[in-house]
Amino acid sequence: MKGQLNNRIRVFRAEHRISQSELAAAIGVSRKTISTIEVGRFVPSTVIALKIAQYFAVTVEDVFSLSGSNT
Repeated sequence: MKGQLNNRIRVFRAEHRISQSELAAAIGVSRKTISTIEVGRFVPSTVIALKIAQYFAVTVEDVFSLSGSNT
């Protein structure tokens, strides 16, 4: 399976008017972790993805999506 993980973290942060640092502190990770997830350089663990979704009170699928082919 081949694909890229896309995310809407930046969109949710803007809607809630919070910084990367504030989100990171709320879910117990570093600001750099949030930054690298946002730009697609780091794929979050299931736990981090769930914590992000829970923080914004949405599903994981609302925050993250998979694009690309299934070949």
